[in-house]
Amino acid sequence: MFRKRHLAGIAVFAAAAITLSACSTPSETPAASDVDAATATSAEDFGGLDALVEAAKAEGELNVIALPDNWANYGEIKAAFEEKYDITVNSADPDISSAEEITAADNLKGQDTAPDVFDLGTAVALASTDYFAPYQVENWAEIPDENKESTGLWVNDYTGSMSIGYNSNEVPEPESLDDLLGDDYKGAVALNGDPTQAGAAFAAVGLATVQQGGTLDDFQDGIDYFGELKKAGNFIPVNATPATIASGETKVVFDWSYNNLAQTSVVDGWKVTTLPGAAYTSFYNQAISKDAPHPAAARLWQEFIFSADAQNMFIVGGAYPVTLEAMNEAGTTDEDAISAIGNLEGEIVTPTTEQSEAASALLAEKWAAAIG
Repeated sequence: MFRKRHLAGIAVFAAAAITLSACSTPSETPAASDVDAATATSAEDFGGLDALVEAAKAEGELNVIALPDNWANYGEIKAAFEEKYDITVNSADPDISSAEEITAADNLKGQDTAPDVFDLGTAVALASTDYFAPYQVENWAEIPDENKESTGLWVNDYTGSMSIGYNSNEVPEPESLDDLLGDDYKGAVALNGDPTQAGAAFAAVGLATVQQGGTLDDFQDGIDYFGELKKAGNFIPVNATPATIASGETKVVFDWSYNNLAQTSVVDGWKVTTLPGAAYTSFYNQAISKDAPHPAAARLWQEFIFSADAQNMFIVGGAYPVTLEAMNEAGTTDEDAISAIGNLEGEIVTPTTEQSEAASALLAEKWAAAIG
């Protein structure tokens, strides 16, 4: 996963942006129409990036799912892809969970509206590899080995830190998890989703685990904490959304830093805090559907997502992109954007694949009983 040294000590970098460059095209390059885009594992299979762009434009559309405009700046990213390639982005069900993305792929299989690509939390991605097609983007070497499946079935794209957003007009700033057990937070605390299905909620339980002195080898401490929060009358089984925050239904929300930060500009009094001690981070994962109705556009989307252009857009949205170290070295990091969000500080913890799988199994077994 993303090593601590990748995020700590970021200084000042030259502000620049690079665009995707095409590979040299051999003389025997096949016509785009002769390429089976659904089996292509790199742009080279098309004869280079220019040929991939041609094939994707011929398809004309891309179906994405579970990408809210205000989540890690996906609104700008989708618009930039449309403008750059003149390909229509059909954005379906922006507020559903990672698990529901996979359900949608099942329900829509064989239809033109089926998702072409996924953006998934780790637990769901690891359990769903049979749905994915392997693909390696042109800048594959810039993505650390620990942040990708070796054939490209899934690739980490961005992370944030698990934070607590709160309405400062209604509740005091929590300085510890114990604070949230107090009377000031009656019926106020919520998660962004169900931790057995949604990556953000899964991470909240992970944060509670390490904040309670446990380790990511065993999420039981985190499950127990939310059980206590429920018994105190402070945890509410409401999936937090911008609408529930704006209405005041969810006054305190565990969520990724980029999501909570997005609400500070639209909800009066909404503030964000990160608890002292261990900081929990976890990447989301890009994957191409093996049943993508627009397989060339799906692969071009991956090329775009991992370009410096889109990776810098994640930074603007308050997230840390997976190629940040390579961008720092190349001088392509957006200086203003990285200065605005600062560095992740303190002890940074991220679950391994094995820890995520074990936590997913434990949550499936015990979460529902713990919160009643």
